[in-house]
Amino acid sequence: MGEEKKSGGGKWQHPFSLFFRIVGMALAVAAAAFMATASQCTVYADYGARLHTVTYSDFPPFVYLVAAAAIAASLEAVAIFLSVCKKGKWQKKATRVLMPLLGVLVPALLYTAAGAAFAAGWDIYYYWQPSGRRVSVCASSVGSRFCAQVHVAMWLALGAAVAVSLAEWAASRRCHRGGGGGGHAGSGSDSDSDSDCESVCGHGCHCKH
Repeated sequence: MGEEKKSGGGKWQHPFSLFFRIVGMALAVAAAAFMATASQCTVYADYGARLHTVTYSDFPPFVYLVAAAAIAASLEAVAIFLSVCKKGKWQKKATRVLMPLLGVLVPALLYTAAGAAFAAGWDIYYYWQPSGRRVSVCASSVGSRFCAQVHVAMWLALGAAVAVSLAEWAASRRCHRGGGGGGHAGSGSDSDSDSDCESVCGHGCHCKH
């Protein structure tokens, strides 16, 4: 009875991990889309000078956020596929190699992207050429829309990083708990648990058989 209770105690971890992987991927896609479409939003004139359109591409941290979030979303889609599809030897081998790498690379991309964007400053400034004058984009009524969209993209990227981190936390808990079964060779639940453990962790942890 105690063994059965222990075996059932870890069943929440796989759907929890899968749910937050999907959430993280969706938020990363949204962050990239929000930032990329923040172009062509603000037309700013410097005291009678010719009109200039301020876009996200004028700011390297925002360009990095778009690229990093898009790559992270693609990699997280691979992680979702590997965590769901466990049949075949090649998939198990790919899982053992790729899942640990994805578990490090995806959060790193998202955290650095969000960090770089926030470090660029909440009030976004643009250096006008050729005078080099420093002007606040967010101070204008039109620029506030651009800034609002950029700020949403920042928070989405940070949310994606947190979601992916929660997914990895749940996956690591499944891994450290082992197979979770009582060691009965003929038990279907033990076989499923072992398969899940291998598919999520695959490397650097030991599953009980």
